[in-house]
Amino acid sequence: MQARRVTLPTIGQESKVLLSVDEAAVALSLGRSVVYDLIMRKELASIKVGRTRRIPVVALHQYVHRRLEEGE
Repeated sequence: MQARRVTLPTIGQESKVLLSVDEAAVALSLGRSVVYDLIMRKELASIKVGRTRRIPVVALHQYVHRRLEEGE
């Protein structure tokens, strides 16, 4: 199995609004399966675009903020 290479936009590049599951996993420093699990448990908001799943960048921030408020 070949490793997936995912890069996130850096300062100066146009910011993305929606991320793929792979990009969200990299941004959160989690594995893909963990991100899918968070989506299935409705802890991380996502939308379906065609056959693909996309996570709004704002949903990542909301998830992290909720976890910090919970003290985890």
